Amino acid sequence: MRKVVLFLALAIMSATGSWAQQPGVVPQTARQALLEMFFSKEPGTLVKHLPMATQAALAKSGALTSLQQYSLMMNQLQTSGQKLQTFETGSLLIATEDPKTEQKVEVLVENDALNGEQDDIEVTFRLFKNGQAQVTPFLPQMTFSMKEEAQVWKLNEVSVTIHVPLADPDLLKTLTEKMTPHATTSSPITMHAAAPAQSIGSDAMVLAAMKTIVAAEATYASSYPNVGYTCSLSSLDGFGGGEPNEHQAMLINSGLAGGKKYGFVFTLSECSGAPASGFHLTAAPNGNTFGRKAFCADQSGVIRSSGDGNPATCWASGAAIQ
Repeated sequence: MRKVVLFLALAIMSATGSWAQQPGVVPQTARQALLEMFFSKEPGTLVKHLPMATQAALAKSGALTSLQQYSLMMNQLQTSGQKLQTFETGSLLIATEDPKTEQKVEVLVENDALNGEQDDIEVTFRLFKNGQAQVTPFLPQMTFSMKEEAQVWKLNEVSVTIHVPLADPDLLKTLTEKMTPHATTSSPITMHAAAPAQSIGSDAMVLAAMKTIVAAEATYASSYPNVGYTCSLSSLDGFGGGEPNEHQAMLINSGLAGGKKYGFVFTLSECSGAPASGFHLTAAPNGNTFGRKAFCADQSGVIRSSGDGNPATCWASGAAIQ
């Protein structure tokens, strides 16, 4: 299972491709370029979508020819019987399944921040075995910084973060089971389960989640004008069968749609009217997260914060975030 995840991670990190931009054709997005990394089989596309400075260095070292082996690896993957699906919109980016082992890996888009000629795409991984989600707290979180050069999206930077939630109950259970000596009749040892804890993120991560929900609300309102904005995070959720609809628009990750992430509680409210002409979004630190800001935003897209962690203060006098 870890090999499958590592392969996907390396595949993303190793290459990028681009569909030729023909006259009258909508230019390729950074996300489409990232997806094409998995399927480009033509020699030369990998090198084309590396930064020019990287191309020059590789050419000088004579290492360019070895990169062509990536296309052979893609051919082997597609002919090995594994099922692959890609998604150009929504929170699910890639899903791959091995029918022989009944293992499935999903690559999820946690955040897609487009800013001019740069697009930072943050992804995480989720594993399944026989249809059951696997507890794997060590899976990486990766950010791919795509940058345009000469109207072509190129892989400019890759950041990899591995979170080890030391208070995660599943991780603690695994550790304590391995560390607990075998019980004997003379000295039995009892291990007490740890209280559940939520991984805590930085203000920047919470702010990025706020921006994701605000952008999803705008897309949702334009997609379903008879409904307008929604006060249900689950309606913005990115998973489910069939086509996107007003009850499951496939716009945000399921983890964020659950309303609890990074040690904060995300809440939508004030969606009055038919169709709803506005909404209020708050992110308040939960009971285990002290000394943090509260964030709030509405349909204007302006995000504010208050240092006391109180959403009411944020709405009353919160400072706008630049």
